[in-house]
Amino acid sequence: MPTRKAVEQALLKTLFNHNGVIKEFAKGEEIVNEIADTFDLSQKQRTILLERKYYKEDRIVKSPLWHRLLYRAAESLAKNNLVSRPKSTFHLTNKKEWMLTEDGFSEALKLSNIPESQKEFLPTKSFELQKYIRKITQATRPKNYNPFDKEKKITKVTTESAMRNRGFRQAVIEAYDYKCAFCGLKINSPDTRFWEVEAAHIVPSSSMGKDDIWNGLSLCRLHHWIFDTGWFTLQNDFTIIISTKINSLPSKFGLMGNDNVIRIFSSRNSKILLPNREEIYPHQNAIAWHRENIFSR
Repeated sequence: MPTRKAVEQALLKTLFNHNGVIKEFAKGEEIVNEIADTFDLSQKQRTILLERKYYKEDRIVKSPLWHRLLYRAAESLAKNNLVSRPKSTFHLTNKKEWMLTEDGFSEALKLSNIPESQKEFLPTKSFELQKYIRKITQATRPKNYNPFDKEKKITKVTTESAMRNRGFRQAVIEAYDYKCAFCGLKINSPDTRFWEVEAAHIVPSSSMGKDDIWNGLSLCRLHHWIFDTGWFTLQNDFTIIISTKINSLPSKFGLMGNDNVIRIFSSRNSKILLPNREEIYPHQNAIAWHRENIFSR
């Protein structure tokens, strides 16, 4: 059987490959065999039973040794603040899962030979990040929303600002189920580490736009560019408006196959996809600013 240290490292790498979370090590869970596969364990090693005697109750309990080793490795990681225990995760997400902490995320990157700087772009969950996401997604929706952050500055990235950037991105793309709000595209990279969609600011950061859920849209890279450059904007009811300047474009511009990626939304009934909860819809104040300041009429 592998050493506990080796199992701990395998657990961290597996958590990273599963976007930061894995289920408890219950019998029949695929994750148990997936980690066993990394060590090429035989069927006997996976199923051999460990006997433990409870003297007070005068009974013997049998459990798979491999499950026990996984659990002890995970507990060791939790004691070192590299993962959160299922009980703690449940209080945060209502799911009984082991989840990476920020320190565990950093250690998993190191084990996977990935630079720490990639944290900003990876959709990997961490316990601290999910706490931040819950905070911004559960906040009370303001009636008179101000989408500007007057204190926002383009300065050297700090731990706090990096967490805010990642939290904004993750909160937005999770709210839209990793789909583009315009075209509905949902796809990740073959290694499942990256989603194609991006979290777009409605009032951009360059104009001091806030990093919160009401100033965000989940957009594929193409429609992110189209939105940021003013070809599209939205009505307050989330109907898509197209710039009239489309009529001056050469007929071959904007084509993807036989479809025009801009004209396809010319229907008056075309609306964006929205999150499940109305409280985190894009705010009309942010949309109004985009119409007046970014949109090319």
